[in-house]
Amino acid sequence: MAPAQPTTKNTAPTQARVDSWTWAVRLFKTRSAAAEACRGGHVRVNGVAAKPAQHVRPGDEVRIRAGGIERIVIVERIVVKRVGPPIAALCLIDRSPPPPSREILATMPRRDRGSGRPTKRERRDTDRLLGRTED
Repeated sequence: MAPAQPTTKNTAPTQARVDSWTWAVRLFKTRSAAAEACRGGHVRVNGVAAKPAQHVRPGDEVRIRAGGIERIVIVERIVVKRVGPPIAALCLIDRSPPPPSREILATMPRRDRGSGRPTKRERRDTDRLLGRTED
């Protein structure tokens, strides 16, 4: 019988899957949400759209578009299991642009409620008015 190989549990990984890493450093709430964002083309690694299984290494730039906000982070340290917020902050360098001010958000146009296609109630009222009902 051969002698047991020494374990290397204390060595840090040199690469990780992009979906796993983005979930582990709390950029996504769930790993499946991170994988779905990758499949949807919302995650880019070094300027190239990333699939969920693509590996990231320290120094890689990861761009994430989620919820209308773009996050730009540089991979500082690799983690594969979800960590707390203080440790997660040490694993990345955030280069995201600052969020827009409240004044700018207030001036952005919003669609008035009901200005799009008619609601079910409005459609029924129109049908009654035009005599298209079966009652």
